[in-house]
Order: sequence, then structure tokens, then C-alpha cells
Amino acid sequence: MDNIRIHTTQNVDIEYQLASIGDRILATLLDYLFFLAYFLLVVLIASLTSWALFDSMAIVSILVLPILFYDLICEVFFQGKSFGKMIMKIKVVMLDGTQANFGAYLLRWLLRIIDMRLFGGALALIAILINGKGQRIGDMAAGTTVIKMKQKVQLSDTIFNKLKPDYTLIFPEVSRLTDNDVAIIKEVMQVCIQSNNFGAIDKLVMKTKATMGVTSDLPHSQFLSAVIQDYNYLGNN
Repeated sequence: MDNIRIHTTQNVDIEYQLASIGDRILATLLDYLFFLAYFLLVVLIASLTSWALFDSMAIVSILVLPILFYDLICEVFFQGKSFGKMIMKIKVVMLDGTQANFGAYLLRWLLRIIDMRLFGGALALIAILINGKGQRIGDMAAGTTVIKMKQKVQLSDTIFNKLKPDYTLIFPEVSRLTDNDVAIIKEVMQVCIQSNNFGAIDKLVMKTKATMGVTSDLPHSQFLSAVIQDYNYLGNN
């Protein structure tokens, strides 16, 4: 599958590898296995007690509702991942690289009926192949796509370290940044470290300095490290 170039809110372009159709199909099949396991568990519990304890509506609710809302609940609470997606190491993100919100997850879930149910997934497959951004109809409506999750970078492998007890604030102007700004800075830094792409870091530094209204002679990596540490410092004090 191709990569997708995402233009972040920090005006920095970073590339992610789109989840392949095979990855998405396998993730869906794995989710179906979870459905089957849940169904069998409910049947087992009911058989050990008594079906007579439940009326027909209760039985339908217990069996159907969790499966019906499965994708929506998982993506909301597991940040764009169902259990199948977790195993396949793929996730749903917004086209600007940020985490999707409830509205986006809801749109994807509602249109899944058209994408995945009415036409047995054929419509979703065609849309993904034609679109070029890894989007089924639900993704197009929600402004999302599905990407591969890169191997996590440990703190010891990056420039980000825990704050020392005697840490001194360097840039008070970090208060002008938002949680989303800092999250994007961390993400871009991790992607660049993994891909050895330092051109994006230069653009990120210029945008960050402009947003904060500061100048600095620190090397770019040290500057961004200081920004992240300062933001963490202010958040903890």
C-alpha cells in the first residue's frame, strides 16, 4: 500500500504508511472471531443458568447490541483501534494526523452499514482502491483514514527525557502552545527519528518559534526537546 503525506496543523508534512487492504480485511476477520467468541460465551453462560430467566428482548439485546456498537465503542475508547486493528497494528486517524474525535468515529460507524454490510464489503473495497488515501465512504465523510502504527519509540531512544527535580524553565512562552501542538511536535519528532528525515524538523522549529514568539540559537533537536520539557514542566506545576 502507498504512503499518505499528511499536512499537520503545524504546517509540517509527514508521511505515514497506509494500512493495506489485506491488513484491514484481516483486522475485520479477527473482529468477527471476537464476535463469535462473545456469542459462544453468552450461550454458554445462558445454558448454565437458564434461558427462561431472560425474555426475548433481553436475549436479543445481550447478543446483538454489543456487536452492533462494537466498532464505535472500540474506536472511541481505544483511540481508533478495534481489537482486530490492535492485532494488525493499524489505527484510524484524521487526515491531518491528529486523533479522530467522536463525531468522526460516529460517521464511520453509521456509514459502515453501506460500506460493509449492504454490499458485503465490496463497496468499501472499491472506494479504497479508487480513492488513493485508504478511505472507504465512511472515511471520506469523516475525514479519516487508516494507517499502520509505527513501532513505538522508547524515551531512552529519543531526545525526550524525564524532568529532573531541579529542572529550570527555559521558554515560558510554551504556554502559548496547546496540547495538540505539543502532541504533533512529539509525533513529528518520532517519525523523523525513525525515518532520518530532518527536513521536516527545520520547518517544525520555524513554525514553533513563530507560534511562541521566541528566538533561539539552540540546535533544532535541543530546542524542540526544551519546548516539550518546558510544556511538561508547566503542566506539572
